[in-house]
Amino acid sequence: MDKMNYTYIVRCSDGTLYTGWTTDVERRVRTHNSGKGSKYTRSRLPVTLVYYETYPTRQEAMRREWEIKQLTREEKKRLIADFV
Repeated sequence: MDKMNYTYIVRCSDGTLYTGWTTDVERRVRTHNSGKGSKYTRSRLPVTLVYYETYPTRQEAMRREWEIKQLTREEKKRLIADFV
């Protein structure tokens, strides 16, 4: 079975939002919080997972990551608020 692909949003300690994609969302959040994640999150630890979506392919997850990054902060906050 192929790995699932995730597009995710974490909230950084300064309240900013970071969007990325991964094949293991829990491991990725741990990597961010260990200081070995993205350069952006490294100085904004800890991060908290606030949203994710699953996709069967890496391409779909990466496309959705790009789409989310085009949203305004308010649009991202609405997306997170609707996440159950």
